[in-house]
Amino acid sequence: MIPEERRDLEIRTGCDRGLCKQAIGRQDRQLNTYDWLADVPGNMDTNDLVEVQFKHTRKGYFHNVNRLPLKKGDIVAVEASPGHDIGVVTLTGRLVEMQLKKANLKSADDIKRIYRLARQVDMDKFKEAKAREHETMIESREIAKGLGLKMKIGDVEFQGDGQKAIFYYIADERVDFRQLIKDLAAAFHVRIEMKQIGARQEAGRIGGTGPCGRELCCATWMKNFVSVSTGAARYQDISLNPQKLAGMCAKLKCCLNYEVDEYIEAGRQLPGHDVVLQTLDADYFMFKRDILSGQLTYSTDKRVAANLETISAERAKEVIEMNKRGEKPESLQADEDQKEPEGPVDLLEGDSITRFDKAKKKKKKKPQARVAAEGGGEKTPKPVQRKKKPRNDAKQHEAKE
Repeated sequence: MIPEERRDLEIRTGCDRGLCKQAIGRQDRQLNTYDWLADVPGNMDTNDLVEVQFKHTRKGYFHNVNRLPLKKGDIVAVEASPGHDIGVVTLTGRLVEMQLKKANLKSADDIKRIYRLARQVDMDKFKEAKAREHETMIESREIAKGLGLKMKIGDVEFQGDGQKAIFYYIADERVDFRQLIKDLAAAFHVRIEMKQIGARQEAGRIGGTGPCGRELCCATWMKNFVSVSTGAARYQDISLNPQKLAGMCAKLKCCLNYEVDEYIEAGRQLPGHDVVLQTLDADYFMFKRDILSGQLTYSTDKRVAANLETISAERAKEVIEMNKRGEKPESLQADEDQKEPEGPVDLLEGDSITRFDKAKKKKKKKPQARVAAEGGGEKTPKPVQRKKKPRNDAKQHEAKE
């Protein structure tokens, strides 16, 4: 393919190779991997394995037998059974081997090969096949409902050449879909493949935003799903509220397993819940604890919060050792804890913060007459102007004659 045709293809498909260079490729693909070895010399020469992503979270690994100069974001035609499929290159180089270990491929024969960079004819067939997916999913649900099968078809994915369709379904029980495959093949005239997925896989394919405000982990980076139990919430002292513990898939959130190991390790350093601390005044029972900070709160009543005392884990261990020796402290608080801590020294204690904000008093101006009388002013009073008396009109007439 000449460079002009490749550039036109990238514009039509929405993939810009200029943004897909090096490690910071386009982040519009699910399960995107940051290739931090992209700028290392010789990274592409280590192996010929290439990671190719298809619809949503489906990925495959292929051999670049033709040694094509592939980069992240290239659209390629890969081997399929039967025909070929169209996907996007998401990773090349050494990191593909590490990602391949997570794929749990049974044999090396499962790794097929890349044919070529996608042509315009391949893209036209690919778009025609993708346009049929939604209608096929709706019609397949009606067929399954007519057969009385207890299953839900969540998504349909057509192969790039349109010869095969993968139907993703969810079912709580085992389903006999032999008749369903015959009806689907007769209705759509393609090869049918049924793939069962769980609720977490379905949430990953659909995508969404979690209560934390970030995109779902199963739709961005998680590939393997580990079972989550309510014990993870108990170790972290999380309230067992089903509405808060459930994720978008209506199952327990996967993030409950992220920090449970740290909580278990920190919890081993704290006294047990059944340990009673004895003092001269009363016996104290554990009411609650902050595992990461090591703060324990004790109450004089097992069920009700009464006379709460918060101490550190070190102080609780000291009291436990004293009780083992038959000694009882006066209180749970240590002597140094009872002293009032000295506050910080105020360097401006003697100065007022608002000392520069005081407004200056304005001097009142004295009247001019008062200033002249006192003789203390520099200004002299203005001379008094006398009014001229008007002359008599008769005298003025006589003076004129």
